[in-house]
Amino acid sequence: MSDNKYLDAIGASKVIEDDAQVAAAVEKILADHFEENNTTDVHKFLFNTIDLTTLKATDSPVSVAKFTEAVNTFEEQYPELKNVAAICVYPNFAQVVRAVLEVSDVEIACVSGGFPSSQTFDEVKIAETSLAIDGGADEIDIVLNLGNFLDGDYEGVCDEIAEQKDATRGGKLKVILETGALKTAANIKKASVLSLYSGADFLKTSTGKEFPGASLEAAYVMAQCIKEYYEKTGRKVGFKASGGVATTEDAVKYYTVIKAVLGEEWMTNELFRLGASRLANNLLSSILGKEVKHF
Repeated sequence: MSDNKYLDAIGASKVIEDDAQVAAAVEKILADHFEENNTTDVHKFLFNTIDLTTLKATDSPVSVAKFTEAVNTFEEQYPELKNVAAICVYPNFAQVVRAVLEVSDVEIACVSGGFPSSQTFDEVKIAETSLAIDGGADEIDIVLNLGNFLDGDYEGVCDEIAEQKDATRGGKLKVILETGALKTAANIKKASVLSLYSGADFLKTSTGKEFPGASLEAAYVMAQCIKEYYEKTGRKVGFKASGGVATTEDAVKYYTVIKAVLGEEWMTNELFRLGASRLANNLLSSILGKEVKHF
């Protein structure tokens, strides 16, 4: 495709990109709907949308195996609750999780493609994704090439995403926009449109590493782009908030915004995720009415 086709796709989008209007829309949604959504049933649902994440320099086969065991034992200790949606690790640990995980409805997600900077050779990105899939990953989380995006090389951005999608061999591809680096609603809209038309199965806010994490304003713009894309193509793409989503209140706010924009049919862990390391225990504590530190 030529750059003109990418520019045409962006230009055809009617999603608002005025930051003040976006902020006002988010404020109104929360004022109108937050309280009705802040319930135990919603907390239970949100727990089942968590991509339970460990992405530390100190991760090891032993620590990741122990991390995975906590997901296994959750089923035994809390049989009345649905488990987390996925375990998210570095790609070299996919095999460890696959060997240890005993829970059939928990997916294995791996960050890939030179995470968190996306700064490496295209061939390395594709190989990393392919090796993660070979190791047992069901889902791949990659970072949009910010350097190319900010240079206006939209063709390069889209080609990378499409190649990574091919490398998943039918797995889910989550594209991290790194909204804290994009900063404006206009940039977030452009990045969302490019990712959607390049085959992303999920739009994800942030890595939680170098730049500010998720924001409700970014989530609103991304959800509007997902809605518009669905209306044009009939393909449902998921949303994932990640980076600083730590409290029950945070989680309910993202639920409230996404539900208001995309509707009840997006309120499934096939289409809505929260990437977190601290949130699981906080939600569990809210659900059970006492402090719990299972994870």
